[in-house]
Amino acid sequence: MSHFNVRTLCLVATASLAALGLSGCLTTPGPTTPGDGRCNDTQLQWAIGKVNDEPTVRKLKQESGAGLLNPIGPATIVSRDHREDRLRVFVDANNVITAVRCE
Repeated sequence: MSHFNVRTLCLVATASLAALGLSGCLTTPGPTTPGDGRCNDTQLQWAIGKVNDEPTVRKLKQESGAGLLNPIGPATIVSRDHREDRLRVFVDANNVITAVRCE
């Protein structure tokens, strides 16, 4: 087998493996949420003062309808971009929720 054919074969094999690996990423569905995924924080003020634990986060995500829940610690730097599907849960150093906002 010539040098050119071996190199071509290696390139084809590498490209095939890469495509196979990426195909798993492309066909895997993301998380689903009921509704349209838009965040609504109007009824979430009950969470302020509660500990940021798994049941509370789960309830916040469900009640807000948000597709993405983003916990924000006291030293976390956040971007100013706005997403209609994101709920930000702000917590203090003791992991107590201080604010919940759709941003």
